[in-house]
Amino acid sequence: MSDKHSLDWAFDRFDSIGVDPEKALDKLSHIPLSIQCWQGDDVCGFENSGEDLGGGLAITGNYPGKAGKIEELWSDLEFTFSLLPGTHRLNLHASYGDFKGKKVDRDQITTDHFDVWVDWAKSLNLGLDFNPTYFAHPKASDGWTLAHPDESIREFWINHGIACREIGAFFGKNIGYPCVTNFWIPDGFKDKPVDRFGPRERLTNSLDKIFKKPFDADFNLDSVESKLFGIGSESYVAGSYDYYLSYAISRKKHLCLDSGHFHPTESIADKISSVLPFLPGILLHISRGVRWDSDHVVSLDENTLSIAREIVRADQFHRIHIGLDFFDASINRIAAWVIGSRNVLKALMIALLEPYEKLSQLEKDQDYTKRLALIEELKMMPFGILWDYYCECSNTPTDLDWLNKIEEYENSVLAKRN
Repeated sequence: MSDKHSLDWAFDRFDSIGVDPEKALDKLSHIPLSIQCWQGDDVCGFENSGEDLGGGLAITGNYPGKAGKIEELWSDLEFTFSLLPGTHRLNLHASYGDFKGKKVDRDQITTDHFDVWVDWAKSLNLGLDFNPTYFAHPKASDGWTLAHPDESIREFWINHGIACREIGAFFGKNIGYPCVTNFWIPDGFKDKPVDRFGPRERLTNSLDKIFKKPFDADFNLDSVESKLFGIGSESYVAGSYDYYLSYAISRKKHLCLDSGHFHPTESIADKISSVLPFLPGILLHISRGVRWDSDHVVSLDENTLSIAREIVRADQFHRIHIGLDFFDASINRIAAWVIGSRNVLKALMIALLEPYEKLSQLEKDQDYTKRLALIEELKMMPFGILWDYYCECSNTPTDLDWLNKIEEYENSVLAKRN
């Protein structure tokens, strides 16, 4: 609980460097995070196909209490959102439809399988984003989908992509916020290929067929996501960064930048300002890679802070969509959601409390001494007091009170699941 003396002191400290904390926190309250559904059940979904994930994806850990049906996932998500200040979104994969126990193949999914998600999201005032599921399927068992050499398999996955865009537009129309429908595929070679051009030519043709039908940007926004490598595609990925950057610019699509999909020493922070002038918008998937794209829970580290600063400094919130992409089964899954989400929100708050105009003017004046001095002094500002204040104003727990609530939920709900 923030006492008035400490809060007044914190406000005075930020006022002394030309920052209005109330204005910054109000802006933060209007920045939604798209929370990934797959953290709640280890990317299993509700198809009951029995297929391994594949596509270079792997889950480690076996923490008890995993959601096994749609109602359990709803319960866990609702509880998670109650512990996060602000209004947010849900990022949904196509394998999470309400299939009512029936076998519905990926190329046959329709909006009818997602009515329940729209009703649920509207009841909580949440936006919805969407992802085709190009893994954990017999027709992706060899690691190839839209760039597959077999035309019939390509057609199957093209039809899946077409169906997913219809569902994304359905979300946008019914909820009132545009749905970002993001395409990631695993296609690639384990060892060095002879033909690098052929798969990318097939991928281009497949994507062009998927995106042939135009949708109103008020309802659906298309996004494409690259990857450096995956397990089983260590030497070549058809959908590389260079490929998708070129495709997104030429086709006027959003580009997804996943912080785990690049070299471990490469940050996506600098890419934000590099690509944004040439694209209708970008989607961010914020995670934490450890040695590879391991999708660890987001930490409040320098990489996360750098991404947040670039988002805020660009001041293009209508064109930058912020999503999370991690899945950890070694710890309480709800705690993973909350820790990662709150860390991204903390990073955004710290960035919003930066005296950007003053720093920018010092830079224009070439006064790099004062610029560096001010940047360093900012590291000791009382951010924690304002974070607690923000949580209190949002009726969400501060400190580790949220962890106590999760432990209570674990004992009363999660422990009763098989």
